[in-house]
Amino acid sequence: MSAPEDEERLLLLTQRWPRASKFLLSGCAATVAELATFPLDLTKTRLQMQGEAALARLGDSAKESAPYRGMVRTALGIIQEEGFLKLWQGVTPAIYRHVVYSGGRMVTYEHLREVVFGKSEDKHYPLWKSVIGGMMAGVIGQFLANPTDLVKVQMQMEGKRKLEGKPLRFRGVHHAFAKILAEGGIRGLWAGWIPNIQRAALVNMGDLTTYDTVKHYLVLNTPLEDNIMTHGLSSDLVGSYKAIQCDPAQHFLKKN
Repeated sequence: MSAPEDEERLLLLTQRWPRASKFLLSGCAATVAELATFPLDLTKTRLQMQGEAALARLGDSAKESAPYRGMVRTALGIIQEEGFLKLWQGVTPAIYRHVVYSGGRMVTYEHLREVVFGKSEDKHYPLWKSVIGGMMAGVIGQFLANPTDLVKVQMQMEGKRKLEGKPLRFRGVHHAFAKILAEGGIRGLWAGWIPNIQRAALVNMGDLTTYDTVKHYLVLNTPLEDNIMTHGLSSDLVGSYKAIQCDPAQHFLKKN
């Protein structure tokens, strides 16, 4: 075997298949983050649905009748009434969603940045290109992930239906996909996709633009190089930005 072929075999995965490795790494990071934060997402969903249901049923007296008050009491109520593991009810489609969404948007953004738009002569990626690229990447990633997003929200509400004495709609993730597909067809899996991609476009306009800007600043103004450590630090700062975002676009999915 020739020397060039030996060198090719020794290349890291990230060098041999940069797009595939970017997809896998983004998906793995999103999975870990989702497992850690999913109970917060579930309690948020329960509180939102509880408020909507109480207002529709009782009007102004809804506050006095609400069984859950606040994130902590909601989480404790779920543990006492349904069990500790129910804090992760619906986590499987959530992981599916984040693997598809995070991997898809990052690969799309990298492709737009490197191939479609291109960097300037000083290797800097202009702000306006980051904004457009981030919005387009968010739209594509969310559109691909919408079926898993729909199933995630629907399965989160199964525990609430059980407490209300209503029959459960789904036996598991695959049954949920099959039932939604049978009742609504292919289009049913993309219910609520318009507000979802609108939200994703705005979110990614912020976080991908912030990510690129922070990474470029760190490379130029600190001893850090353009490597995985710099990428991780930039991502942490973007995560701090995302922590203060609201999530109003998912109400449509919760009602259907």
